[in-house]
Amino acid sequence: MVIVMKDRARSKEDTVNALHAVAAEMHDRMMRGEPPRMTLPVRSKKNIAFDEKLNVYKYGKKKTIRDATSLGSAHQLLRALHVTEFMEDMIESKKSSTLREMYYISEGWGYGKFGSQNESNNLAEDLEIVTGCLREDFKLRPEEDGARIIGNLTFQERNRRGEWMRINCRDDVGDSGYGVPYNVESEKLQLVEHDIDFMMAIETGGMFDRLVENGFDELARCGLIHLKGQPARSTRRVMKRINEEWGIPIVVFTDADPWSFRIFASIAYGAIKTAHISEYLATPSAVYLGIESGDIEAYDLPSDELTPRDIEALKAEKSDPRFQSQEWIDQIDLMLDLGKKAEQQSLAKYGLDFVTDTYLPEKLQQKLGLVIG
Repeated sequence: MVIVMKDRARSKEDTVNALHAVAAEMHDRMMRGEPPRMTLPVRSKKNIAFDEKLNVYKYGKKKTIRDATSLGSAHQLLRALHVTEFMEDMIESKKSSTLREMYYISEGWGYGKFGSQNESNNLAEDLEIVTGCLREDFKLRPEEDGARIIGNLTFQERNRRGEWMRINCRDDVGDSGYGVPYNVESEKLQLVEHDIDFMMAIETGGMFDRLVENGFDELARCGLIHLKGQPARSTRRVMKRINEEWGIPIVVFTDADPWSFRIFASIAYGAIKTAHISEYLATPSAVYLGIESGDIEAYDLPSDELTPRDIEALKAEKSDPRFQSQEWIDQIDLMLDLGKKAEQQSLAKYGLDFVTDTYLPEKLQQKLGLVIG
């Protein structure tokens, strides 16, 4: 049984009922003399396809079946039952748990104990798929922090006492910005008002701090969001909400290397690991600003040689469905031809103000037709 999510909102009762349905299906099969099982999509790049209706990449038709006819699958099904009970307990007690805490709690589950953190993480995602709920509905949260935001955006966030706090991400925060919570749905976070023309997602903390110090959010009338490398789910979700609810363009500013290309892909097209919820996390209209492969030569940037791992990653991207546009093929081929990669902060070769005075204004005019300053 796989439930398709049609509506994001999930009440406490709906979530608990969906968890009960997982156990009920296993029970019903055993009552019929059949082994319990769970059917899931194959979660690999070979099984993602573009959904023209949703405009994102979703899992395809290839399925894998876990049933109790093998010891390994039986253990996975036992863990699933332990986890559904654990999640229901959290929902009823109004508590939450990190994925790491759930891993350690499994120490008391006997044969249901997780063998690794990845097993714990993957099972949480499996249960999202079969229930049609999200991890946030289960009261599970990641270890990593969400993004930081600076700019003239105003949110309302519900605190732990259930009270709404009004926060302006420019006037009510320090230089570190507003910290995005793990749950950014409307019951926790409301978008109130803004006075910005676009939102810029920035890969590295050093570059985020440079743009903040240079006052680029005010100069360019934009919001700045620090991705912290591969962005957390809450980061991608809040960008999607800003884009859809306010009609604000999202531009992405990263290093020039294969791993940064994948950061953009997760934002714009959806990540392979979370392709079951791409429509809730991906922003298809997001624009890749740079650093582009061609910028390494065009701006004569300090660069490093591609490592064998980098080259392998670039070649793998050539078979990734998300990188099949001519623009991406050209980006990847050029980087392979150059044999080089470059960091955002290599722009400091021309001084600390070059990125905000020259590079970003040129890119924004080229990509969005915006004139800065």
